[in-house]
Amino acid sequence: MDTSTSSFYANKTILLTGGTGSVGQQLVRALLNGNPRALVLLDNNEGALYDLEQERKSKKVSFFVADIRDKERIDPLFEGVDYVFHLAALKNVPMCEDNPYEAVKTNIIGTQNLIEVCLRQNVKKAMFPSSGKSVKPTTVYGASKLFTERLMAIANCTTTGTVFASVRFGNVLGSRGSIFPLFRRQIETGGPVTITHQEMVRPRILMPNALKLILHACEIARGGEVFIFKMKVMRITDVASVMIEVLAPKYGNKPGAVSTKIIGVKPGEKLREELMTESEQMRAYETEDMLIVAPEMEKLSHVRKHYSDLAACGDIKPYTPKEPIFITRAEIEEILRGLDYV
Repeated sequence: MDTSTSSFYANKTILLTGGTGSVGQQLVRALLNGNPRALVLLDNNEGALYDLEQERKSKKVSFFVADIRDKERIDPLFEGVDYVFHLAALKNVPMCEDNPYEAVKTNIIGTQNLIEVCLRQNVKKAMFPSSGKSVKPTTVYGASKLFTERLMAIANCTTTGTVFASVRFGNVLGSRGSIFPLFRRQIETGGPVTITHQEMVRPRILMPNALKLILHACEIARGGEVFIFKMKVMRITDVASVMIEVLAPKYGNKPGAVSTKIIGVKPGEKLREELMTESEQMRAYETEDMLIVAPEMEKLSHVRKHYSDLAACGDIKPYTPKEPIFITRAEIEEILRGLDYV
């Protein structure tokens, strides 16, 4: 995949829900490089919208305080929109666990509102960034993401106009809520660095790759797919160890003086997260950069046929818990440089 934004977005009107989040802000920058006609940003965070408006002084970008729970409010904002990136969601796992009604209202009902508005306003394509936590979910957050993936897929069965599809991320490194900024803050204050479990493993994706995935997926989506960027996985203990070794001296501490502390697994949290189920592997196809899970609904069989010339993915090791491919300590150090931590 090319690192530049495709001409696919040139002269198009693009709407982002949750546009002030970590991925949203970076996506705005990337899309502006593609010379769009206009960008429309929706968010219910007034302060973050104001800050981004001050930073992005572009006549092409419009900012609206709006909540996807309010269908009547967001409906007119979708008029004339070509593509939608639906980033708005409640994402904090413990918060969703403690406030399941709010997770349902935002992540599920909010998405259904968006689907209905996209259909009403004849949007060409709508993309939804999901999570590995949607695979065999054990938390409210994961279950809400799975439900939303299914909503996005089934929406294609009721339309010949709008294309709906999902992308499935691992941990977007450096984004709000990821372990990298958390560990850095803990090391800066002298520790301890908190680890939930010594065997905790997570798939990881760098922000530039996350942007490539969602932008390219929007270009090629036919309806109902789940796109997964090829990712290695990381041991959380390895991340903590390397970050202490590299960053402790930067903050005036000896690496040996910064300890780690096991705090226990959070309710519903898995030691290993997968990005694809066994049944999905049976209808998944492989490209150089990604895996494409075709929809299983018979009404969308034409989408499966579209990808039939690609290689079937078979048993892809990073996506099963048996034989994960881990990133190395050198790769973790490279990530830290990419995040400008060193």
